[in-house]
Amino acid sequence: MNGARALLATLLDSGVNVFFANPGTSEMQLVAALDAFEQMHGVLCLFEGVATGAADGYGRMTGRPAATLLHLGPGLGNGMANLHNARRAGTPLVNIVGDHATYHKHLDAPLESDIDSMAGTVSAWLRRSPSVAEIGRDTAAAVQAALSAPDAAGESRDESRTGTSGSVATLIVPADVSWSPGARPSAPAQPDTPAPVGAEVIDAVAAAFRSGEPTVLLLGGAALSEAGLRAASRIEQATGARVFAELWPTRQRQGAGVPAVPPLAYRAEDIRTQLHGTKNLVLAGTREPVSSFAYPGQASELTPPEARVLRFPGRVDADLVAALDRLADVLAPGVEPVLAPRAARNLPSGGLNVANWAQVIGALLPEDAIVCDESITSGLATLPAALVGAAAHDLLGLTGLSVGQGLPLATGAAIACPRRPVVCLEADGSAMYTLSALWTQAREHLDVTTVLLNNRSYAILRAELDRVGATTTGLASARLLDLTGPDLDFVALATGMGVPATRATTAGQLAEQFAAAVAEPGPHLIEAVLGADPGAAA
Repeated sequence: MNGARALLATLLDSGVNVFFANPGTSEMQLVAALDAFEQMHGVLCLFEGVATGAADGYGRMTGRPAATLLHLGPGLGNGMANLHNARRAGTPLVNIVGDHATYHKHLDAPLESDIDSMAGTVSAWLRRSPSVAEIGRDTAAAVQAALSAPDAAGESRDESRTGTSGSVATLIVPADVSWSPGARPSAPAQPDTPAPVGAEVIDAVAAAFRSGEPTVLLLGGAALSEAGLRAASRIEQATGARVFAELWPTRQRQGAGVPAVPPLAYRAEDIRTQLHGTKNLVLAGTREPVSSFAYPGQASELTPPEARVLRFPGRVDADLVAALDRLADVLAPGVEPVLAPRAARNLPSGGLNVANWAQVIGALLPEDAIVCDESITSGLATLPAALVGAAAHDLLGLTGLSVGQGLPLATGAAIACPRRPVVCLEADGSAMYTLSALWTQAREHLDVTTVLLNNRSYAILRAELDRVGATTTGLASARLLDLTGPDLDFVALATGMGVPATRATTAGQLAEQFAAAVAEPGPHLIEAVLGADPGAAA
């Protein structure tokens, strides 16, 4: 058995049976080894950022890692933006990067690069497999690290992950390790099981809620599961505390029959208003809020200076939810959660704009859908309210704020959950980063409906120009934020990659096309052309 076969055998034995790949010469042994393992589903992606984003979507929906297969440093570089998003989301992901043969590296061949340094910026665990004798062991360790939040001496620990059950584990595999004989698979990975949260922690957090002082419970990670939200709602009813969710969650259950939790705002000044007067800020599966960027004359920390911060621990998902349940039993015995009712299906009319498109989606969203949200500017003000009374669904957000995530994330989610409809809400500028995900959706016959929100601009950046105090005087700056001249034809682009596509300019057209798309299996794209909204800012 060569190293490549031992790697795949160990992955399968450890429960990893999906590969999102854009391989090259150094990975050809791994490609060939797929023929010996029919259980391994190899998915070709035409760009590495699609492979890494799809692995993120798969891991968010299954709680198990998928593997990527990337070609040397440049391939890793192409995939790093969505590895960053996966790292920030705490998604379990085994990132396999091929490298030159060990005896070839010193020649400084054209594709030689410092893979280790690059991978270190997006990995919670990183190892270079040194020999064929160790490839099985190293593969099992990578899976365990992806599942268990590693803390091994001499390996990187990602301190940004809070309340999540895994993250990116990168294994670098030299080509000669893949092709050399004498390898053995390793025993399956066994994720760590953390100790439960201690009673003293529960008591300390309960005391803050009982203090009578204004208290906020901020939820993220596994606390946004249905069980976590039910516990939070019980606490809210019993104590009067305010509850908020992360704006762009890793995964959040919401809709009819689920407690409705408003998200924190995006703009720093709006978050300050939401948290004004707070004396106790309790964090469950998330971190203290900070502004996404620095702005002249404004503080970046958004927690009120007089507030006491309590970090409610729970490193693994089930542990965090169990701790919230215990806290709810202490604070709210016998109290039932308040569940969102199903809203009436009132469809708007008139031309499409930022105020009404989300109402169409909320009214027609199919049951138990997976919603991948990269609508950004077009959805910030309207999408959360539109989805509260929609059919119950899972929402996957832009957790790391690196755009180009939506289409790949939806691809991975659809492979993870083939019996559930996937709806991708995608901004036009962000879509162009990873548009080739549509080709993979067509090839794999994935049930993904993409609503492409075309406002012909990088609208969020237009707003940021003013917010950072940048002065613009002419067309040169405007051209960098404008997506016209030529206009992007997303119907033609999608059709050219095998995805049926339509265009909607009115709310009625969007409703008709969306209902038809979600009713028919397979991928579809609707280009929703947004006009000016007389009642709201774009």
